[in-house]
Amino acid sequence: MSDHASRFVLACEAMESIKEARVLPAFERLFHERGLLAAIRSDNGVPFASPNGLYGLSRLSVWWLRLGIAVERIKPGHPQQNGRHERLYLTLKKEATRPVGANMLQQQARFDAFIEEFNTEHPHEALDMKTPVEVYSPSTRPYRGLVDLDYPFHDRDVLVTACGRICMQRKKINISTVLASQRLGLKEVDEAIWLVSFMHYDLGYIDLEQKTLQTIDNQFGTRLSPM
Repeated sequence: MSDHASRFVLACEAMESIKEARVLPAFERLFHERGLLAAIRSDNGVPFASPNGLYGLSRLSVWWLRLGIAVERIKPGHPQQNGRHERLYLTLKKEATRPVGANMLQQQARFDAFIEEFNTEHPHEALDMKTPVEVYSPSTRPYRGLVDLDYPFHDRDVLVTACGRICMQRKKINISTVLASQRLGLKEVDEAIWLVSFMHYDLGYIDLEQKTLQTIDNQFGTRLSPM
């Protein structure tokens, strides 16, 4: 991962798997060291997004949202929207993975050497021929973990179960497993019609008669800030 403004490479970890259970601790270590980012831009693949998750969210991206990090996704099949990262990945692959390390420790050593050289020895024209380390500064937002969610302007709140459901008036409504253990806000907007919110994001409406969540416009789709 890199900081767009400074080109500074924040981290690169060798992993045997990109499952969320392994990736999330790596991000946690990064946030402890560098502070929280304003936004993270990614493609639509695992673990950043989930094809079966509500609005394409994954457990990882839900965690980012909880930390106040905006989720940005490029359009599928449009890598140019993340051009700087794509160029960096190609350079990283060429210089640090060909050939790959004999084991994870050796591969991590190659990544670390690449990052040190890239950040401290490579001037960039876009940085007035300075190196990334000369212009980078850590985030001023420290990582302190998650704060409890509350919904003072809703009628009630409810916890999503491990299987991705909520219970209302003895009825079970499927929401999404990516929101398991998250607290949602509920507000009745019409008879048996409830607005469902996660943080300040409205997810859709529950019709208690149909026992379904009707989604609305995707607030987590393609949304790119200036680079």
